[in-house]
Amino acid sequence: MSEEKKGFFSRLKEGLTKTRNNIVHGIDSVFNGFSNIDEDFYEELEEILIMGDIGVQATEAILERLREQVKENHIKEPADCKAFLIQNIKEQMQVQETAYTFEEEQSIVLVIGVNGVGKTTTVGKLAGKLKGQGRRVLIAAADTFRAAAGEQLSEWANRAGVDMIGGSEGSDPASVIFDAVNAARARNIDVLLCDTAGRLHNKKNLMEELKKINRIIDREFPDAHRENLVVLDATTGQNALQQAKEFGEVADLTGIILTKMDGTAKGGIAVAIQSQLQIPVKYIGVGETIEDLQKFDAEQFVDALFDKT
Repeated sequence: MSEEKKGFFSRLKEGLTKTRNNIVHGIDSVFNGFSNIDEDFYEELEEILIMGDIGVQATEAILERLREQVKENHIKEPADCKAFLIQNIKEQMQVQETAYTFEEEQSIVLVIGVNGVGKTTTVGKLAGKLKGQGRRVLIAAADTFRAAAGEQLSEWANRAGVDMIGGSEGSDPASVIFDAVNAARARNIDVLLCDTAGRLHNKKNLMEELKKINRIIDREFPDAHRENLVVLDATTGQNALQQAKEFGEVADLTGIILTKMDGTAKGGIAVAIQSQLQIPVKYIGVGETIEDLQKFDAEQFVDALFDKT
């Protein structure tokens, strides 16, 4: 494990403390409290996983597989099936290798999400990460509705050392995208990151706006690899899942970025989202710095959750 990964793993472990207290301690009490594997044992486990925001669908899949493994391996002691449970949780969250193709190709990434989830900050951090990988990055500040969104993004762009194209407050986001796409082509940019306005309550307007943006990108830069990443606040638990579903109705989502994992006992939502929506969690954030946004790794996440070094 590289130094950076090691550092992130310890921050992740620390960041998941609240979730660990919520889920893992409950699981441990079930494994320690039952002397044999019966219906009550499964029911207790089910309750703890659902309460930990792992979600009904993922929980059912995890426990169904566990029941099969207990039968197949003639397991009698609860403690003997704990490793299977951990493995089953990991399997609900595997991300395909192709999930990060956009980092290698000439790409346009739309970052969407409601206001307050850390969207603008995430765009800035992502720009810094990609620049650090030697990519030529340009930011489009297309969230022209929120006062100070452009200023905030401009600060992040400076910090990351990348250029930004923005419009004045209240201007048409699609025109910002038009300018940014043409600048990206002219400057032979590798990745164009677009911060978009975060409104869900007026879905119709948002849908129209995203359609317009998509039409412009298709027309001006048809060969670019496309990504639509939705940023969700992990502290909102099941509400984050609902937001992902709703954004999925207005955009073809290719991935999820979960922020504020360090401030929540609801970290299990990472399992629920991936399992239920079949959309990969691509990045998670466990703090304020650029290093605190990292690629999501299911093995690492579950190991950190279960306190395995």
